[in-house]
Amino acid sequence: MGQMSYWGAQVIVNLFAAIPFVGPDLALLIRGDYVVGDATLNRFFSFHVIAVPLVLLGLVVAHLLALHDVGSNNPDGIEIKGPGKPVDDKGHPLDGIPFHPYYTVHDIFGVCVFLLLFSAVVFFAPEFGGYFLEYNNFIPADPLKTPNHIAPVWYFTPFYSMLRAITSEMMYALIGCVVLGAGFGVFKSKLPSIFKGAVVVAAVVAIALMLSIDAKFWGVVVMGGAVIILFFLPWLDQSPARSIRYRPGWHKWLYALFVVWFLILGYLGVQPPSPIGERVSQVGTLFYFGFFLLMPWWSRLGEPKPVPDRVTFAAH
Repeated sequence: MGQMSYWGAQVIVNLFAAIPFVGPDLALLIRGDYVVGDATLNRFFSFHVIAVPLVLLGLVVAHLLALHDVGSNNPDGIEIKGPGKPVDDKGHPLDGIPFHPYYTVHDIFGVCVFLLLFSAVVFFAPEFGGYFLEYNNFIPADPLKTPNHIAPVWYFTPFYSMLRAITSEMMYALIGCVVLGAGFGVFKSKLPSIFKGAVVVAAVVAIALMLSIDAKFWGVVVMGGAVIILFFLPWLDQSPARSIRYRPGWHKWLYALFVVWFLILGYLGVQPPSPIGERVSQVGTLFYFGFFLLMPWWSRLGEPKPVPDRVTFAAH
């Protein structure tokens, strides 16, 4: 094991130890020992080489089955099935995009671009300045010497930055967000009275838990929630236009701002902790979750362009 991998495993296991009541026992179960050792290495290796690929393979199979049953959609975001939608003599939607040659050419082009970048990194800059392969990971693992700064690999750094952003002070800001959300649900929404009462009870319980449980645990929750919230996008996005080409123009600026903040969080995740970086990451974390949690509201704002009933094609 390399030095950064060893201490990264320490950090990951300690995240599970932050769970109330069962955390220490769960960390011991995951680690397989009282310290990171051979048992931990075997378990992490099995998880990454066997469990995760099998899950990904299952998702690929589920995707192909769904694609075969529903058919490919179109860039216009127009529904291809339903009353009045044209079909051919075999029942296939005419507005569905055939997989070949459209998606095959599309995917081959994407794979070629990826392989160009991938090959450039592998053959000319495998370390990429220490971002892709950390210099500390070329040092054999030493349990008696902690690196000055432990950071995850680059694609985890935005979420690691969110983890570090959750401090005791940040908890008060999150409590304020819960209060504002509950106030909106009670005074501004048109929910039935019983649901408004449930919102108040849920807010009180959430605030009590946030005050009684250490901020470290909520950092783990935020880091995991930053990934899980992506699975709810189909329900969070309430825009009447599915394709961005028909949405109001300011949506593109909002998406661009989201990308900028995500890159800032990624950069801060590889930097040593600092007071300024902590404040910036806290603002970025609030923006990240606000972008998704407020999406049912802001995605309906503005007047979308008329969406055609049929797929239209114009050569570029």
